Amino acid sequence: MRKHFGTDGIRGRANGIITPELALKVGQAAGVIFQRGDHRHRVVIGKDTRLSGYMIETALVAGFTSVGMDVLLLGPMPTPAVAMLTRSMRADIGVMISASHNPFEDNGIKLFGPDGFKLNDELELEIESLIDGDMRNRLSASRDLGRAKRIESVHARYIEFAKRTLPRHVTLDGLRVVVDCANGAAYRVAPETLWELGAEVISIGVEPDGFNINQDVGSTAPETLVQKVRELRADVGIALDGDADRVLIVDEKGQKVDGDQLMAAVARSWQEDERLTQPGLVATIMSNLGLERYINSIGLTLARTAVGDRYVLEHMRQHGYNLGGEQSGHIIMSDYATTGDGLVAALQLLSVVKRRNLPVSEVCHCFEPLPQILKNVRFRSGEPLRADSVVTAIAHAKDRLGQSGRLVIRPSGTEPVIRVMAEGDDRDLVAEVVDEVVDAVTRAAA
Repeated sequence: MRKHFGTDGIRGRANGIITPELALKVGQAAGVIFQRGDHRHRVVIGKDTRLSGYMIETALVAGFTSVGMDVLLLGPMPTPAVAMLTRSMRADIGVMISASHNPFEDNGIKLFGPDGFKLNDELELEIESLIDGDMRNRLSASRDLGRAKRIESVHARYIEFAKRTLPRHVTLDGLRVVVDCANGAAYRVAPETLWELGAEVISIGVEPDGFNINQDVGSTAPETLVQKVRELRADVGIALDGDADRVLIVDEKGQKVDGDQLMAAVARSWQEDERLTQPGLVATIMSNLGLERYINSIGLTLARTAVGDRYVLEHMRQHGYNLGGEQSGHIIMSDYATTGDGLVAALQLLSVVKRRNLPVSEVCHCFEPLPQILKNVRFRSGEPLRADSVVTAIAHAKDRLGQSGRLVIRPSGTEPVIRVMAEGDDRDLVAEVVDEVVDAVTRAAA
């Protein structure tokens, strides 16, 4: 059982769960594990725009330098940029300080290996064992302590990287784009990238103050973007989350396009161009059944994994896929990136729009999603899913749905809630099934 790591690094209330003491120990533990060889070791650290980022960054620097690692500080940068720069700058480890789409009160620590990929479960367990152990005999001698340095050129490097994911002849000329950066990590790089590619750019969510990240903006609160797209008669809206590893698209009609539709549109385009390395894509158990039916209808397959972009990526790497993602907007294109990259995914979609010379609504509306209902049940302790009444309710719900739908029940990896999701052809039946299971879980969790 993992004590600190969830499905996406370590995450929790800043100065509650994510304390300076914990960050210090994470830096020391990760620094010890990733010192391999006799060379001078280095770590890159990026962050989003939360106030607590200063506190956690400083503690991590202390931890890494205390075990002899040099630290390169990137400042506010998207998570995928940190992954890219870890490889580009030949670092031994990369760190992103972010709680992604969570409110500003939370924060987190995500770790990347020297290859730019998130750590596997075994490495995280190894780090945990050191975090909870005594590190005093692993500290460096005074002459071997690490140094810290802030790097100023990283924004230009990531912008150039993002632009190069498109062929040189592809531009965004003629597109009016509203981009919502969630007052988060991409508030500088995303608008500038789109502008350099030729788009007319209107930016919102680009005034971070330490407290307003994801607050009524971004991919988890797209209403502001929807309104702005309609108001300005824009061609497309792009909403990123706080650390810019996920994206939500809004078409010219103000309709939201989730990760499932985005993956379908890109998969169809890549299939036509013979760019898919496998005849299909990888998604999670939460992706809509409509996506699976559509993918099958065009001769492709859909592989499903547990929730979390790391599990999608693991399956992609093991089986040779180059396209995968989550309904929430984590889109992984392994030809370009080692993790979800909201900006790169948006650019790939816009290149399809430009090539087909069609409105975003036509390019992105590949299938009618089946009615899908998701409800969360918060609990304080225990394992309500093991209760006999809950097991019985789940079995009954699955019987009612039969072959015409799916039921997914899972504990969240980032907060103390149990997610109950069902989908099927009959919306009323789906609603009844979800309510029955939610009632059973709520009673068991009381």
